[in-house]
Amino acid sequence: MTSLLIPKVIGHRGAKAYAPENTLSSIRTAADLGVEWVEVDVKLTKDGVAIIFHDDDLDRTTNGHGPVKDADWATISELDAGSWYGDSFFGEPVPTLEQLLDTVIDLNLGLNLEIKPCAGREVETAEVALDIATRIWPDDRPPPLISSFQHVSLETAMDMMPEWPRGFLMDEHLENWQELVGYLQAATININGNTTKEELVEEYMEAHKPILAYTINQPDKARELIRWGVDGVFSDNPDVMLEELTTKH
Repeated sequence: MTSLLIPKVIGHRGAKAYAPENTLSSIRTAADLGVEWVEVDVKLTKDGVAIIFHDDDLDRTTNGHGPVKDADWATISELDAGSWYGDSFFGEPVPTLEQLLDTVIDLNLGLNLEIKPCAGREVETAEVALDIATRIWPDDRPPPLISSFQHVSLETAMDMMPEWPRGFLMDEHLENWQELVGYLQAATININGNTTKEELVEEYMEAHKPILAYTINQPDKARELIRWGVDGVFSDNPDVMLEELTTKH
């Protein structure tokens, strides 16, 4: 598996504090802030188009309504995914995975692609996303980190592209985490940095894999986690974290 050079700060859904999450504007904003890596979520429309989107429903981040799984791409492509955040983002579209990858590549960013399937589409979402990503991603660049809370999605990614690194996501501590990390041959352990404890971080460190913590927006918390042994944080305001973690000791 490709070795990972993970920065201390990864932009969460782009730069979520400054632009509507999981949009191309958010990715460009993150790049403008000096971020080296961004994290985004991928799921499928009703007709199997891979889009960059977090929620199961359209309502929070678009002017659409109802479950993503019930909306086809023709419908979602017409939605406004920006004006909920601010008038200056009026008309911002929901990007496809292809559009996202092209933008990330053009901006020379690293990528954590989280497989965020609608219920029952764990395998299919991973298959479609990996098929697109492996077709578009340049061979001469370090591959994306593929993460998911859904173990079957990571299993699918492992079967399709074993050399691409996988991130094992946990919201709460799992007693069998070592077994799962080993089985899935995970490259990173991604944890909820706001609820974890120092003794748990010490336990995860025994796996000798990078530990990434989400979603950290307070400098004091970021410093504490790094002190405990966490290698990097996902942040909505990555510029604040970058300043904190790279200029202060």
